[in-house]
Amino acid sequence: MPYESEPPGGAVWAAAWELLLPTAAAPPRQRGRLLQEALRDAVRSGRLATGTRLPSGRALAADLGVSRGLVTEAYEQLTAEGYLRSRRGAGTWVGGAVRGEVPVAAGPAPQESVPDVDFTPGTPDLSLFPRAAWSAAHRRAVSRLPHRALGYPDPRGLPELRGEIARLLSRRRGVVADPGRVVVCSGVAQAMTLLGFTLHGAGQRTVAVEEPGSPDHRALFAAAGLESVPLPLDGEGPDPAVLAASGARTAVLTPSHQFPTGTAVSAARRSALLRWARAVDGLIVEDDYDGDFRYDRAPVGALQGLDPDRVAYTGSVSKSLAPGLRLGWLVVPARLLDGVVARKRLLDLGNPVLDQALLADLVARGDYDRQLRRCQRAYRERRDALTAALAVHCPGAVVTGIAAGLHAIVTLPARCGPEAAFLGLARRAGLGLRPLADYEWAGRREPAAGRDGRVRLVLGYAHLTPSEIARGVALLGGLGTA
Repeated sequence: MPYESEPPGGAVWAAAWELLLPTAAAPPRQRGRLLQEALRDAVRSGRLATGTRLPSGRALAADLGVSRGLVTEAYEQLTAEGYLRSRRGAGTWVGGAVRGEVPVAAGPAPQESVPDVDFTPGTPDLSLFPRAAWSAAHRRAVSRLPHRALGYPDPRGLPELRGEIARLLSRRRGVVADPGRVVVCSGVAQAMTLLGFTLHGAGQRTVAVEEPGSPDHRALFAAAGLESVPLPLDGEGPDPAVLAASGARTAVLTPSHQFPTGTAVSAARRSALLRWARAVDGLIVEDDYDGDFRYDRAPVGALQGLDPDRVAYTGSVSKSLAPGLRLGWLVVPARLLDGVVARKRLLDLGNPVLDQALLADLVARGDYDRQLRRCQRAYRERRDALTAALAVHCPGAVVTGIAAGLHAIVTLPARCGPEAAFLGLARRAGLGLRPLADYEWAGRREPAAGRDGRVRLVLGYAHLTPSEIARGVALLGGLGTA
């Protein structure tokens, strides 16, 4: 027989014997489980090679000081799983079904330097997360949530949360949001993915994306099979003429606070973009990623409120609570709703019910509004700290874009160029910086991120304290005189 390559008590069995020894010293209730785990590990690791014949149940039980039935049960279980092979009256061998993991050579871990002051945009201040309010909402939600709500959820989301989101968006952002057209999703990224798959299924193959803009938008639509075409911006927003010439019928925009340039789409341009959508039977996807955070005036209402049938609206709690919660929403035009919901069901069967109940509770009680006000105060203070520090330590720097959001565009004085050399100095000084050029499309970048050769940076400030901002800007200003 091919499985008789090693008799009981041979060298191979002896090499695996030490793995079984802890079984004898374990409490009686744990011995069966530990014996099975030890035998599995011995087979997976190769200590018990394919074809190795195992001792009889009687012999192994005697050696380990356990009952024969415990060994017999372990042999039968591992035979059923494919680790062992046996034949009545002939013995038990290691089967040939197991293949261990291919070991990966572990090289030295890359040593990444952590910036002393990191101005990389996109991160909120996670210390502002309302832990006490979240814990209290958790207790209330667990006690109130009916048993039936713990089953597979409506893929659109918990009805209570969809209702609260609809009222919140209507009140704060001017969104026309019927709860039936609100889909709870795992942040804006999933909302884009759902729309991408739905549009692809409807026959679309291209989508226009702002340039410069978020690289994630292009990647998400590419994963859904849609090719992105660049949509250049001017001082008023995306150029409708370029959009019309692109042939795309879907455009992804950040109209209230464009990322990364920090501009807002003008009223005239909003009207022109909606005329384009109606003319081509198209869709505008509005990413309102930080629409609640405007510091010099009340936020401009969402574009979606002007034409709910032509604008899909998406947002999340990533900037107001924490990105790790993975909670967001998508307000879908009626004609796309069935397709989006079907995709959502296939992707994940819906978001966790308890987390949805927690957020619904926070919104209903007013805790979420209080959190938004708290964040707005903190982020406005930090933006003010950034502009004040630039005036002191980097005279000649120009901050552009509206007073909103979690980042600012800063154009440094001409003496700071060229850009590549300046960024190298910044890294060595312990500064984490992202130039505006990082958000431009490859192959379309102008030298030194601008015709005038000046360095343009996208400075994130929300996650930094005012003192950290002042220290970082002082370092930044010093580089310009180096």
